[in-house]
Amino acid sequence: MARLNPTRINLINLKKRVTVARKGYGILKRKREVLVLEFLKMLKQSSESRSRLNELIQESYKTVETASTYVGDFELEDVALHMREAPPVKMRVKNIMGVRIPQVERMPPKAVEPELLFSTSLAVDDINDTFTKATDFIIAVVQREQGLRRLVLEIDKTKRRVNALDYKVIPGMQAQQRYIRMRLEEIDRDTFSALKHVKKKLAQAKR
Repeated sequence: MARLNPTRINLINLKKRVTVARKGYGILKRKREVLVLEFLKMLKQSSESRSRLNELIQESYKTVETASTYVGDFELEDVALHMREAPPVKMRVKNIMGVRIPQVERMPPKAVEPELLFSTSLAVDDINDTFTKATDFIIAVVQREQGLRRLVLEIDKTKRRVNALDYKVIPGMQAQQRYIRMRLEEIDRDTFSALKHVKKKLAQAKR
């Protein structure tokens, strides 16, 4: 930080800047706390979703094995050829203390055309149900993990700003305040001494 001239106006301006910096420091600390709480909450949800996803994937492959036993691989392949595509997803953004967290939602499935409707066994229906649930949890896991990455980056950036204010910016401005006060006091003493000396000279001249 550049050394300022020791003037009273610079001292007043420094006081204002320190006040603003302290307010900014408080706001950033609160922001960091909110972000950390949101991160921990999302981390717990992500861990639970990932655990449930692993269970659903195992269940899904078990339903494939079961259906293969009941109806055979040939019918499973035929059913797979007639399955409709997974519905698309919709993206929106949730704002948390200035951090844009992606929110992913599945669009409602399109209506099935009558000629595509056909009866299958319950075992085959189970495959569709379990993989649909697994897909929903995949979306939930991806959404939360993307949010976690963005929160980590913002928490780190906020932490650096807080530390910069706490250990560099504010102490630097306070050091300049002390320097200016000290110089102004020296100037005042010198001025007082000079005036006293002039007054003494004037008094001697009148004699």
